[in-house]
Amino acid sequence: MTSLGFLYPGHSAEDDYPRMEQLIGSNIRLGVVHTDIGEDAHRVDALIEMGSAKRLAAGVEELRLAGAEAVVWACTSGSFVYGYEGAHGQVRELARVAGLPASSTSFAFAHAVKELGASRVAVAATYPDDVAELFAEFMKAVDIEVLSVRGSGIITAAEVGTWGEDEVLALARAGDHPEAEVVLMPDTALHTAAYLPLIEETLGKPVLTANQVTAWEGLRLADRRVNAPRLGTLFTREPLVQVD
Repeated sequence: MTSLGFLYPGHSAEDDYPRMEQLIGSNIRLGVVHTDIGEDAHRVDALIEMGSAKRLAAGVEELRLAGAEAVVWACTSGSFVYGYEGAHGQVRELARVAGLPASSTSFAFAHAVKELGASRVAVAATYPDDVAELFAEFMKAVDIEVLSVRGSGIITAAEVGTWGEDEVLALARAGDHPEAEVVLMPDTALHTAAYLPLIEETLGKPVLTANQVTAWEGLRLADRRVNAPRLGTLFTREPLVQVD
């Protein structure tokens, strides 16, 4: 049994994790511990506070007691909002406190794009435009070319969590770019685990979504590889690269 730990902010789309655990169908457990988010707002100051060291540290002990072999901060905006260097520092501190390999959803996106051998992406985000642009800047900092950025202006994770198949598919279509090799959908508050094959079939290319890449990142940290086609192209490939 491989046990992975995820620090998930609040309550929005955390039910993607038991769904993904079932779809992986192996001796892998995706354990979720909820962190206190403070103010639910896709606003820079609120996001910085959401990802603060004290809020993340509060959930670490529960993951350790559950036998987690690695921990991932399952929040994109609460990591990339710190910038590349700040997000690195956030992960280093999380690893220190947990005594485990650690990462975050922002780095999971970077690693997953490179795993697919891609370099040109389109961003289809639920966020307001200014926050979506910060995600694009983070991707550029890891040498990924961002061809287009589509924001949706959604302020709260609670609202994003109410979106279903129609809204998710519409966002993916609106955010695609004809020259993009991969479409990125960066919000762990967005339910996507049930829709990945449909989105990829509709767009005709790989799609990376926040909870999907977060689960994959935990597996990468634990040096586990699984084949789970219903979780999209990312879960059907042999690794192309090892990214530190």
